[in-house]
Amino acid sequence: MAADLVRQRVSVIASLGGTPSALVAKAATSTIPIVFYIGIDPVEFGLIASFSHPGGNMTGVGGLQGDLIAKRIQVLHEIVPKAAVIAFLVNPNNRYTETETRVLQDGAHSLGLELHVVRASTASEIDTAFRTLAELRPDALLVSADFVLLSMCKQLVALAAQHALPAVWPWREYVAAGGLMSYGTSLTEAYRVVGDYTGRILKGEKPADLPVQQEVKVELIINTNTAKTLGLTFPLTLLGRADEVI
Repeated sequence: MAADLVRQRVSVIASLGGTPSALVAKAATSTIPIVFYIGIDPVEFGLIASFSHPGGNMTGVGGLQGDLIAKRIQVLHEIVPKAAVIAFLVNPNNRYTETETRVLQDGAHSLGLELHVVRASTASEIDTAFRTLAELRPDALLVSADFVLLSMCKQLVALAAQHALPAVWPWREYVAAGGLMSYGTSLTEAYRVVGDYTGRILKGEKPADLPVQQEVKVELIINTNTAKTLGLTFPLTLLGRADEVI
């Protein structure tokens, strides 16, 4: 798809699919402007020279997923304090998964939790992953901030409910679909910035001159209906911190 866009000689590519699509877009062209949204450090992965002066043909929005995955396990521990075993669902085809898993393993170790990593990148693999989870019998679930998994949001939320697994999700969209709670940045706001930068480039500005913006606002969204179904009660301290209660 990236190669096809290059062949069409588009004026700008907006890459909203996280790390994989940003890396593919970079490999496809060094001349067409690219505006990305990613959850990694774009400097570390060689996408830009620096946040203030990106250089090259790329700019966009950098998320905080490396920091947030550690926070999600803490939030999960608040609502399921007796949890001893947790599972982490990841997309093995996403290069960022290794970083996210390493951070989560450290967080789990600090809380004395046992962590199991399960992998899936297709609908059938997700079904298989949840059969594996049924055998592992974890007390709770965390899901990677991956856009392939997000595209199967309804399936994931339904399976978590079917297996009565309390889960913390990376974005609000999961909670709106019936997930228990999410702790993460706003995709809506990120896309707004990508749209703004895309428009500015179309009007003549260069990506090299547009600083990469880092997301700073983090949202805690909780679904009390799902909590009741799971027999859970949100602590008042957690309810008080919530940005939105569904």
